[in-house]
Amino acid sequence: MVFAKKKWGQNFLVDNNLLNKIVKTVNIASDENILEIGPGQGALSEKLVDICNELHMVEIDRDLIAILNQHDKLSQTNIINQDILKFNLSSLGLNNLIVIGNIPYNITSPIIFWLVEHFNSWDRAYLMVQKELAERLTAKIGTKDYSRITVMTGLYFDINISFLISPNVFLPRPKVQSAFIEVIKKEDSYYKDINLKSFDQIVRMAFNQRRKMLRNSLSSLDINMENCSVNFTMRPEQLTIEDFIEISNNIIS
Repeated sequence: MVFAKKKWGQNFLVDNNLLNKIVKTVNIASDENILEIGPGQGALSEKLVDICNELHMVEIDRDLIAILNQHDKLSQTNIINQDILKFNLSSLGLNNLIVIGNIPYNITSPIIFWLVEHFNSWDRAYLMVQKELAERLTAKIGTKDYSRITVMTGLYFDINISFLISPNVFLPRPKVQSAFIEVIKKEDSYYKDINLKSFDQIVRMAFNQRRKMLRNSLSSLDINMENCSVNFTMRPEQLTIEDFIEISNNIIS
């Protein structure tokens, strides 16, 4: 038996009803492949392997790798001992790839940006995340949860909360509620036509001083405001992604 390790933010899923709900929600076809992030002791993996084409797992914990290698159903799958943030997803060379993960909550944001980095190597993704972060990722414009990560991920993805999850289905029991989210890639991603460096700088500066009007929070930048239709007396939570793009396109270099 392997106990959850705090340093890697491990919380194992132990509720069979929830595992079945996840499988039903993901709705995997027999020709689809899966990369599972953090399979733990294989509770979800043993259900996934029965219904997908190929199952690949990335697990950082060598003790858990040993358990997975001894598992009747999983010993013949591709089990990779690596930090997911250092893993090159394109190395799998797979089409029809779904990413699924009960991920450590302390690295959720880096994992979402890892999905951005490997944008062309997967089709859709499903992640278990902290409820508060899920609310920021799916926040509507003008709300308190609308934030930098909402805007930055909104360039690439449509993110939806599939369902909320009680702490009682994990071992050990976390102190927070969780959410199972669906990450769908935008076919016409905005990022293709913008200066990402300028866009990131503007979004970061604006939300770092979110109570200030844009003309104050962005005052250190040389922006052609006359050519920009955005109202600079607004605050960042009032701006659409398109508004931020327009500002970034009007920076005078």
